[in-house]
Amino acid sequence: MNFAQLRAFHAVAGEGGFTTAARRLGLTQPAVTLQVRALEQAYGVNLFHRRGRRVELTDTGRQVFVLTRRLFTLADEAEDLLAAAAGLQRGRLNVGADGPYHVIRLLAAFRQSHPGVELSVAFGNSEDVRAGLLDYRTDAAVLAELDDDGRFFSVPIGRYPVVVLVPSSHAWAGRRSLRLKELHRQPMIRREQGSATRKAFEAALAQHGVGPDFILEIGSREAVHEAVANGMAISVVMAPEIGHDDRLRPIRIADAEISIWESAVCLAERRETRVVAAFLAIAEALAAQPAKRGAA
Repeated sequence: MNFAQLRAFHAVAGEGGFTTAARRLGLTQPAVTLQVRALEQAYGVNLFHRRGRRVELTDTGRQVFVLTRRLFTLADEAEDLLAAAAGLQRGRLNVGADGPYHVIRLLAAFRQSHPGVELSVAFGNSEDVRAGLLDYRTDAAVLAELDDDGRFFSVPIGRYPVVVLVPSSHAWAGRRSLRLKELHRQPMIRREQGSATRKAFEAALAQHGVGPDFILEIGSREAVHEAVANGMAISVVMAPEIGHDDRLRPIRIADAEISIWESAVCLAERRETRVVAAFLAIAEALAAQPAKRGAA
């Protein structure tokens, strides 16, 4: 099997097109196209549906992509190991995250310590982030409420409360706290299935027998903020995610302990990989700083 052809296929599948794949590999687009066609012809298969400049993986292509993720992850780890004697001066770290607050802090600190390492970050809900780790799309992650799962290794970053978010024009905007039962029959916006915030909040609602009127489900925290700010309904968020927006007001829930742990996470089998270990070490160092934890 031709390794260069596999790498070309992997790049096209990962980038979603031949032009961006060529740029990533430092090759011309015709060269990448020829490599992929040679691979397809060698085995008599179609790996991509070609629709103009866009390409989509066929069923066979998707199965091969799962394997090439593992293959090139291992190849990158081998290169990382061989370069270890010279220190962590190059390489790539792909990170998944369920929100920007913690991961950007970690990546900024990581960048200061290891400026030669190329960084990327992909956002999604907690289920999406776990899936990214399991299929090798990401090397490490920052996510909430990791279940007891032996496949993962985690470093706790901090525990943060879930608060009610209302628009500044709301009748409750001047309040510092409320009781959970006040949310009964209250129009509310909730996150999608797979959101750790939704999971923690709905567990508390069930425990206290409270039933809000969920009028809208939204798949991103930024969209939740906009919907609340525009007066559609109120919602709940993890406290550090509020940011600084004069249109919004957070309110503490006085009679229910609703909080979420955020952790830096990797596959247990990859925790000793040099670039992943460096990321976890940064997470441990930041978590140990009282000022940072208190700031949340």
